[in-house]
Amino acid sequence: MTSPESQSPPPQPPVPASRDRVYRSPAGIAGGVLVLALALWLGIDAVVAGEGSTPWKALAVLLFLVPLIAAYTVRPAVFANEDRLRVRNPFRVVVLPWGQVDSLRSGYSNEVFTESGAKYQLWAIPVSLRARKKAARQEARRAAGGGRRGGASGDAVAAAAAADGPVRAETDKAVDDLRELLETRKSAEASQGEVTVRWAYEVVAPVVVGVVLLAVLLATG
Repeated sequence: MTSPESQSPPPQPPVPASRDRVYRSPAGIAGGVLVLALALWLGIDAVVAGEGSTPWKALAVLLFLVPLIAAYTVRPAVFANEDRLRVRNPFRVVVLPWGQVDSLRSGYSNEVFTESGAKYQLWAIPVSLRARKKAARQEARRAAGGGRRGGASGDAVAAAAAADGPVRAETDKAVDDLRELLETRKSAEASQGEVTVRWAYEVVAPVVVGVVLLAVLLATG
């Protein structure tokens, strides 16, 4: 019989190489919370004070609408560490080891492309053309200000600007961070693997139930 002292402790789960960097949209979250609060206020009032089938219809609308609003505003997030990129979009969670990522591109939206050609949008890092234009104006003013100053002071301003790098919109900075991780970790052994995609059934299920319930209530009067 093996004595308790000789029994080896249970194996511990591996410790991640690095903590996740989390990227989210503060404006999207703030707007989503406000819309959710308004929807819940109106919906609960209809459930409590409504007559006939109104409370059931209001409940069905809430069941359909609340997960949908949360999915597009509060839920989206991008998690990145030295091994992989995890993209939590409204209805899917995509895990991409850096070895499977081909590129990150910014146009009218930020997108990640895999080696196989698949494309996934980064909902949590939306492109703001207004922020890009503002950053471009600030960069132009900074460059012009440094150029107008002569002598040693002008050289110092130019050197400080070069050290800080160009002015960039916040979402563009986030994509720059992800590109840097891709460049440094793409060939690492720990960054290899397969791309996995999981549907967010915790969002899809209540939305479908709410739609079906509302359709039944409207059909039966």
